[in-house]
Amino acid sequence: MRIPIPIRMSRLRRAAAAWCGAAALALAALAAPVAAQTLRVASAFDPQTMDPHALALLYHSRISYQIYDSLVHRNEAFKLEPGLATSWQMTSPTSWRFQLRAGVKFHDGTPFTADDVVFSVQRILAPPSQRSFQLKGVTAARKVDELTVDLVTEAPDAVLPEKLAFLAIMSRAWSEKHGVQRAQDFNGKQETHAVRHANGTGPFRLERYEPDVRTVLKRHPNWWGAADKRNGNVQEVVFVSVKSDATRLAALASGEVDLVLDPPYQDVARLKADPRIALTQVPDLGQQYFTFDQSRDELEWSDVKGRNPFKDLRVRQAVYHAVNVPLIVDKVLRGQAVPTGAFLSPLVEGSPAELDRRLPFDPARARKLLAEAGYPNGFAITLDCVNVAWRENVCQAAAAMLTQVGIRTTLRSSPTNQFFPKLTQATASFVEFGWSASPDAWASLNGLFRTFDRSGLGTFNAGRYSNPKLDTLIDNIRTEPDLTRRRAMVTTALRLVADDLPYIPLYRRTLTWAMQRKVTLVQWPNDTVELRWVRVR
Repeated sequence: MRIPIPIRMSRLRRAAAAWCGAAALALAALAAPVAAQTLRVASAFDPQTMDPHALALLYHSRISYQIYDSLVHRNEAFKLEPGLATSWQMTSPTSWRFQLRAGVKFHDGTPFTADDVVFSVQRILAPPSQRSFQLKGVTAARKVDELTVDLVTEAPDAVLPEKLAFLAIMSRAWSEKHGVQRAQDFNGKQETHAVRHANGTGPFRLERYEPDVRTVLKRHPNWWGAADKRNGNVQEVVFVSVKSDATRLAALASGEVDLVLDPPYQDVARLKADPRIALTQVPDLGQQYFTFDQSRDELEWSDVKGRNPFKDLRVRQAVYHAVNVPLIVDKVLRGQAVPTGAFLSPLVEGSPAELDRRLPFDPARARKLLAEAGYPNGFAITLDCVNVAWRENVCQAAAAMLTQVGIRTTLRSSPTNQFFPKLTQATASFVEFGWSASPDAWASLNGLFRTFDRSGLGTFNAGRYSNPKLDTLIDNIRTEPDLTRRRAMVTTALRLVADDLPYIPLYRRTLTWAMQRKVTLVQWPNDTVELRWVRVR
């Protein structure tokens, strides 16, 4: 039912009157008059750091990769196109040559050369970088001349360029000057110069970063791609972190922000009916999961002693059957998602369409499986979730459903800076999280399902699941040059995952952005806005 505008505005004014803390400070700063070419963006998430190799999270990439270029970019259709590299070719079974763009300068005016590429690849590969999983198999970056670099791999890699998107190239000289030759240890809460400062070659430079408040970017006037006809007219971008759904919408309705990247699901229908607001939507290339601790012999945060129920496939199957994901999508997410049984989107190369069908919601089957596994009276467990409203709401609904079948679930919500390290450090027993895939499957298979080690394998395998047969298959996918065979191997790997259930697939969102009608942009399926193309009338 459409809610009359006076009622909606009344609610928004009441929400606006309740603004407080960092969100109020950030939005108050936006209330001042701004130029027509300023874009003001609100999201529930803060990027956490400006170090481009310290994290591999969507909310970090949204901002970091406006500042830093990669060797390859993606076009409007999300296909690869030249970035800092103008061309590339495989010169031997284990070597790719990249010709670099001439005349490029970093934001501090120093020239971009092959030395910076070699340095950046080494920085990405070295601990504690969380981006090393993307380059697993790359053994060296070698300077050929000032504008030519060879990337050497331990085995043939037919799709290496796909792995280079969103891998930032940093200035070697700047990094050495400021003592940031290695990535920030984000999990260790390390503070470095690169946390609040940046120096890239990208279309925007960092003006100011105030953690959990705002990030200000300015158009880099000497960006090498300034003549691109796709470019918009935005000269300044202000990102504000606003946890409250009502506050973000109030700011959009009042004109204090121009773009909201995560409007609450319950308000999408009303926003569609508001003539002042434009919405753009696209299916998510990523999705949400539950995953389990499968490494410890005794499950932490539980009343089970001396055992880990999640090591038993029947218990994992019980969790799957106990959660009514279609109902959650309908009632909690208001239809703004698609329930899935797949472990990667069917849009990913090799992901079989038949896996997209979920196992049925069947509480009786869940109870039977628990009894067969030796838990006729169930057990208690803690579910970790990030404290963002829509994800908390999903976790609350799932916790209630699990409790009904005997898996007595307590929800523990944490802010982003506490929650995300639980994934890479594997300190949660049962956790909800999302993954943004790329069109090529290998990075996702390696990041999520490969047995963990610190060399860049299984970086986001939060339950420390291990299957040697699957490991071999994932490693072979990386080196398989025939794309048809490679696609078939991906299908086999995902079917193995479906048999083991180290994760419970939940749903893929419909990505919705709400904006003032004066804003035009391109929406990518990875929930990232390419600011260089945004236009504000």
